[in-house]
Amino acid sequence: MRFRHTDTTDHYPSWEAVYADNVNWVYRMLFTRVGNGADAEDLTADVFLTALKPLRMTATIAQVRGYLRAITRTVLAAHWREITRRDITSIDDVPDLPDDTGQSFDAARRQAHDVLAALPHNYRRILELRYLQGHSIRDSATMMGISVANAKVLQHRALRRAAALSDTVNGEPVRVTRPPITRA
Repeated sequence: MRFRHTDTTDHYPSWEAVYADNVNWVYRMLFTRVGNGADAEDLTADVFLTALKPLRMTATIAQVRGYLRAITRTVLAAHWREITRRDITSIDDVPDLPDDTGQSFDAARRQAHDVLAALPHNYRRILELRYLQGHSIRDSATMMGISVANAKVLQHRALRRAAALSDTVNGEPVRVTRPPITRA
């Protein structure tokens, strides 16, 4: 059943009207991505349950559809993360490796410290505020006395410079070793 919009307010009159008008396209979108009717039904229910509480009934029809589209993408991404994690990783696939996590952590900490020390002050400061202290971009900009736009550009440039520096710290190439990934 498709909701026929006859009111000039351009809003849904009720939650039932939101569901009736959008359930088919949400289901079809999910079904084409997952290829399984049962999963698509479950994911469709997740989309509407996620939208139920925060959805404002004063929003326009276009806003509601955009919101549902965004939730659908998010629910689908979470589904694929879960499926991918479940299919790829198994206990049998994990090789026995020596427990050197403490050493790896110390080496990573030293490398991060060396990279930050090699950055210009303003680059180092924005990265410390954002990633080490966990401040928002807006708070970081305020603390540095710059605009939010400038902070975003500064962060982008700092990350690019840090990535370039992480390959060569103290003039020596850095080798990052990771355990092999085996796939089932």
